[in-house]
Amino acid sequence: MSEATAFDDGATTSGLEEREVLGWAEFGEAARELAREVVRSGWMPDLVVAVARGGLVPAGAVAYALGTKAMGTLNVEFYTGVAETLPEPVVLPPLMDTSELPGRKVLVVDDVADSGRTLALVMDLIRSKGLPADLDLDLDLDDAAAESLRVEARSAVIYAKPRSVIEPDYVWRRTDRWIMFPWSSQPPVTEEL
Repeated sequence: MSEATAFDDGATTSGLEEREVLGWAEFGEAARELAREVVRSGWMPDLVVAVARGGLVPAGAVAYALGTKAMGTLNVEFYTGVAETLPEPVVLPPLMDTSELPGRKVLVVDDVADSGRTLALVMDLIRSKGLPADLDLDLDLDDAAAESLRVEARSAVIYAKPRSVIEPDYVWRRTDRWIMFPWSSQPPVTEEL
């Protein structure tokens, strides 16, 4: 594979447009800056959830920077090839155990909110595991009891694109270019053999 035709892991790109290239050192700074944004907001997560696969490395780095040890993963497939997606994002097994989510603050981390459809799906899934914000009125719960049943979820991404259907709570950088991440810019080693 020549340098001019870098590996593309499924985003919609012709390969000819300008790209945003993120190296490992800059990624480290991006993850720490995202963590600083969370801390500055005054909101601290009890749990960090990675959107796999692209969000695995960022979520781990952000969790370390925040000092948050509890982590979960949701594996979602959307891109199936270059310029090819499924009609909708699909959650793949194994599924994360969500039984302990009610009453927790959850930070969902992904590498990019491109269309935003994957992140929106995960945020809806995480929030659905708790008590809806307006339901406690019907159940006659006091504030403390209602809060112990809610899942408060926020999202963080390294990059957000203008076409995203969801506005992440924390964003390191905004771009409309195709992004080359250090963990996915090369083809799988199985293609080398």
